[in-house]
Amino acid sequence: MAGTTNLIMKTLLLFPVVALSPGTAVRYSANWTSIDSRPLPPWYDEAKIGIFIHWGVFSVPGFGQFSEWFWWWWKGAQREAEVDFMNKHYPPNFEYTDFANNFRAQFFNPDDWADIFESSGAKYVVFVSKHHEGFCNWPSEVSWNWNSVDIGPHRDLVGELAEAVRKREGLHFGLYHSLYEWFNPLYLKDKASGFKTQDFVFQKTLPELVHLVNTYKPELIWSDGDWEAPDTYWNSTEFLAWLYNDSPVKDYVVVNDRWGKGCYCTHGGYYNCADRFTPGTLPDHKWEKCQSVDNRSWGYRRNMKLIELMDLPTIIQDMVYVVALGGNYLLNISPMEDGMISPLFEERLRGMGGWLAVNGEAIYASKPWRVQGENTTVPVWYTSKNNTVYAIMLEWPSKLMLNLEVPKTTKDTIVTLLDNPSVPLKWLPTEPAGMVILMPEDTPVSHGQAWVLKLVEVA
Repeated sequence: MAGTTNLIMKTLLLFPVVALSPGTAVRYSANWTSIDSRPLPPWYDEAKIGIFIHWGVFSVPGFGQFSEWFWWWWKGAQREAEVDFMNKHYPPNFEYTDFANNFRAQFFNPDDWADIFESSGAKYVVFVSKHHEGFCNWPSEVSWNWNSVDIGPHRDLVGELAEAVRKREGLHFGLYHSLYEWFNPLYLKDKASGFKTQDFVFQKTLPELVHLVNTYKPELIWSDGDWEAPDTYWNSTEFLAWLYNDSPVKDYVVVNDRWGKGCYCTHGGYYNCADRFTPGTLPDHKWEKCQSVDNRSWGYRRNMKLIELMDLPTIIQDMVYVVALGGNYLLNISPMEDGMISPLFEERLRGMGGWLAVNGEAIYASKPWRVQGENTTVPVWYTSKNNTVYAIMLEWPSKLMLNLEVPKTTKDTIVTLLDNPSVPLKWLPTEPAGMVILMPEDTPVSHGQAWVLKLVEVA
């Protein structure tokens, strides 16, 4: 622990932020004014689409709404559904930790997973290294016998997936990490003190974060489990100052905003805000919506029903809305305890990839336009890239005439459909702005019931 302690002490030093000459690295101080001044590495905004993966011991019971919280619902909140489930199917002396023996991951093939993620059109992956149950999907040095090497799979799940993902060109690897653990005695002791002591932080949270960064070099850290205690308890700014100044990922790592009570939507890198965050207007800060294919859970549920899953058109429409408002879309799937990804989840991901293979030009590296959407003929969302505007239609016009009110045309304006980009479409200008476009008689087959018009040379 001496090396870790020295590292954390080093991060307590405050480095002044000053204007430096080109080529000289800026050093960030351990305060939010300095931390928040760091520019977001550009790869993240350009990527737009990510895959979230919730997998852990909670995947073994695989039961109940928000199944990744199974231990808490059963023993913490003592929710009736989970209590009845355990009483009916397990002996009285069964403990949650006993589930780890059945978390075997016997069919986990990281290359198969990475193939699915690449085929989805996603550009980054965020894997749950540790959820609130505290089980580590890597050999944590401070989590003896409650990690995936000491018990259960007896494999370094984080390391194997990181290697497989990085074989795919253009696919970035990130890690989710929960700051807190429901039933860890050290955390409960700190909590009882009103978070005046920090034994859990210095003996568990910070050593694990530093270990993850130094060992697996994630390009993104998705922090969670922060809401009970302030950022000063978590020593968040000290960790982030080290991350941005001296860590092996300092030049390209991206972080979210969950670093202490009151931080989200206020401090950090990009903003997650609440789960499934859906702003009504264009935010003034880079943001991300995390959304699960299973509307009732982030973790796998054995009793999930088809009607409870997002269908492909809904996923595409949600993704388009998010990107039009300047966000990134992080879509969650939840593997089974044996390491298999349900064919239902795989079908959704490959379907999304099929749509992006045709229409990704309107998504990747795009920017919000001056007007984000309109609903004159059919619902339309706009994105832009340089001098090109993309109009993403969520329905096909029934009379083959599409009226767009906000584009300002020029004599050089060209309109094409990304499904058939070599054939320009006929159009006429309208007053005082806008255009009427004659659509093809045959509706192109769309993987997600959404079509993209490319408008070149519009003001």
